[in-house]
Amino acid sequence: MSDMEVVSRRLAAQYPNENEGWGCTGIPLQEFIVGNVSASLWVLLGAVAFVLLIAASNVANLVLARTLGRRKEMAVRVSLGASRAQVLQQVLVETVLLSVTGGLVGLLLARATIAFAGSALENLLPLGAPIEMDAKVLAFTLAIAILTGICAGLVPALQAGGKELNDSLKQGLGRADSTATGRTTRGLLVVSEVALSFILLMGSVLMIRSLWALHRVNPGFDPHHVLTLSLAIPQTKYSTPDRQSAFFDEVLRRARALPGVEAAAFIDNLPLTGGSMQPFTIEGRAAVPASQEPVVAVRESSPGYLRAMRVPLLVGRDFREADKSAVLVAESMARTYWPNESPLGRRLRFDFTPGVSFEVVGIVGDVKQRGLSDAEPRLTVYQWSNPRPWTNLSIVVRTASDASALSHAITGVIHDIDREQAVQDVRTMDEVIESTLTTERFNMLLLSAFASIAVLLAAVGIYSVLSYGVRRRTREIGIRTALGAGIGDVVKTVLLEGMKPALTGIVIGLLGAVSLGRVAGKLVYGVKPTDPATLAATALFFAAVALLAGALPAYRAGRVDPLQALREE
Repeated sequence: MSDMEVVSRRLAAQYPNENEGWGCTGIPLQEFIVGNVSASLWVLLGAVAFVLLIAASNVANLVLARTLGRRKEMAVRVSLGASRAQVLQQVLVETVLLSVTGGLVGLLLARATIAFAGSALENLLPLGAPIEMDAKVLAFTLAIAILTGICAGLVPALQAGGKELNDSLKQGLGRADSTATGRTTRGLLVVSEVALSFILLMGSVLMIRSLWALHRVNPGFDPHHVLTLSLAIPQTKYSTPDRQSAFFDEVLRRARALPGVEAAAFIDNLPLTGGSMQPFTIEGRAAVPASQEPVVAVRESSPGYLRAMRVPLLVGRDFREADKSAVLVAESMARTYWPNESPLGRRLRFDFTPGVSFEVVGIVGDVKQRGLSDAEPRLTVYQWSNPRPWTNLSIVVRTASDASALSHAITGVIHDIDREQAVQDVRTMDEVIESTLTTERFNMLLLSAFASIAVLLAAVGIYSVLSYGVRRRTREIGIRTALGAGIGDVVKTVLLEGMKPALTGIVIGLLGAVSLGRVAGKLVYGVKPTDPATLAATALFFAAVALLAGALPAYRAGRVDPLQALREE
């Protein structure tokens, strides 16, 4: 970077008129390649980590319940000479084996879906970054599976080898596997599951609302019933501006004559796809150094483009075929550089087209040039010159009905003029807009998928804890029923037992979602990460899920037969 600064200073000293005040900016190649997707990939990695933690909590909960149910068995093992380390080892080995088995199944599923993932990420990942499974992926998966198994089994293993293990020999089965410590641990695991799931679900809802808001953004033109395609004519065949202009003019003439075509025009870069940024000067104003010249987006377009795209003409007129060099300026540009006067009749010069003076003939509405999420309109100029040294243009055709139905006819017109001319990117303007939202849509779909899995795992966790509690408290429930407790009282007690950790997890998840709002704010549009309505809706949804997860165990508890329950030890 320091070498580039030296070169920049030397150029400024050697060519002061052109390079005075200019500098250089260095960007690492890796950052340049992955800069557009790194944020999304980090968010998705975080979502995967959350799901992994939720799954580990679920496994730990289930293993804990199973381990506590075997406390008397393990107490017998210890009394017969087994050390506590051997008991811990047994529980950990069982958990790790389950985790590794699950990891292998996951690898098989990943291999089956890798083709789909590759096609879905084709337009998102940098070139040269194929999605494939190799030795590194296998080693990482194995390591994660073992680590997850150890973490998931550590708490149950410690519970199984606690100091009160020998006390289990003095207790009946109904008490030995339902200690207060075990119930507290299971409750905390459920709280963590719900909290993590809530954050993921909140992120998914924000992504959905953001995508919905982007679809409702006014791009500054009407994309419906518009067909687009790209043409790049070879300069070896069309070597002069006159021949290049004649080719494109003939394409427009024939396209406009097709049945169902309302308007047709050319532009070098379609809206929302970026394009050229050029410095310019306004004739009659004091000259400034090149490094201080204002920069605007410049689009080369033909007469009829406003009509084809339905961009509003606010003041003045559209281009005419007879215009030698004319420009249309966007409303924001007119407001910026001519705040108290009309720009009509003023003349502009652009550094990329030296020696040509362009007359301002009209003011048009602002159009989204880079993307729908642009906060401020980009200052834009539309250029027209005659003849035109243009070789790469996109044609836009407005139709009376379905635009895609005319794709073959438009392609046929071009091939009638030049059979060897390639036609590329034949799409409707609606499809162009959808393609600009690929990243947002992909993030939303994956985050929604992870959130759905997380919510399902949390619901399974709540259900398993309540089912285990009902099964181990059958005698207690039978006694309550025998003493006069009604079915409604039993159901209410079980549901409250399940809702307490769920509601605690929801509160913690709310706090976590609010604290992560700054990160989420960089990835969403048109919605606040801490929007109260979204937070409330997500909390109510999760509370309903928790209630449904506890409904079946509560129903089973209400149907416990007191006589059968009292016979159990």
